[in-house]
Amino acid sequence: MITIENVRDLPARARGAYVTIGNFDGVHRGHARLMAELVRRAEHAGVPALAVTFHPRPAALLRPEQAPEPLVRLEREIELLTATGVTDVAVFHTGPWLLELSAREFFEQVVLGQFAAKGMVEGPNFFFGRDRRGNVEILGRWCDEAGVVLHVAEPLMTDDGRMISSSRIRRCLVEGDVAEARELLGRPHRIRGIVTHGAGRGAGIGVPTANLDAIDVLVPAPGVYAARVIVPGAEPGSPSASWPAACNIGPNPTFGEQQYKVEAHLIGFRGDLYGRSIEIDFLERLRPTRAFAGLDDLLEQIARDVEDASRIAASG
Repeated sequence: MITIENVRDLPARARGAYVTIGNFDGVHRGHARLMAELVRRAEHAGVPALAVTFHPRPAALLRPEQAPEPLVRLEREIELLTATGVTDVAVFHTGPWLLELSAREFFEQVVLGQFAAKGMVEGPNFFFGRDRRGNVEILGRWCDEAGVVLHVAEPLMTDDGRMISSSRIRRCLVEGDVAEARELLGRPHRIRGIVTHGAGRGAGIGVPTANLDAIDVLVPAPGVYAARVIVPGAEPGSPSASWPAACNIGPNPTFGEQQYKVEAHLIGFRGDLYGRSIEIDFLERLRPTRAFAGLDDLLEQIARDVEDASRIAASG
């Protein structure tokens, strides 16, 4: 990873590359196709392929009250971008030094001066510079003048004719449609958190759960979900393992609890997870949360949830 904190410094290996710049939140299937085009054109030109993203995202600084929760944390975004085959991932350490550049200054000082870009690949909705004044039409003119090749990639559409986008995925998650989000992402939506002590009620009824805190990305709507939980190895360098899980998001109305929480029952897991960081991949929504008449009714439903979650996780 390359961190960019000004308009001057950049490793020599990243100069003269084919470049794509954007908010690749989620690194969804549309982003993956754009990266594939970037890599193809870079290889044809015999230069590196450089993906450039932002941290924090500009909206988080300019309009913090309106900025959406991210779909992926930065480390995961870099991991996913790298997996597309790009040569390098660079991250703008976003600040006034970047946000105050006009579109023309950004093009001249960053694209030409700092990157010495051989070519660029962008989507049709790419905007740049102060107040997002630059767009692909303007960029195309300036690239032509500077001898930089620009390719504007067509957005990836689903069968219903709608574009795959981070905002569409975010809407799916807010509505609890994690299966649709999984289709658009090309993989399950993943959250990460630290396991903390809860009320202990799950263990008391024979269904222990891991309660998550400090979650750093968008959490799906309240409901019960089939999931897989990834547990990193106990020792540095040891591999992660995963378990099928039934995950509950929201309150527990049967016991009069209104506290919003995220808890997962790892099917077949034995061990202590307190204080550890785990990840949850959401596969399918099983049902909404609701109150039950009593403990027996709740246990019967939990048994069905566990059975459904096991089956869904086993099917991939």
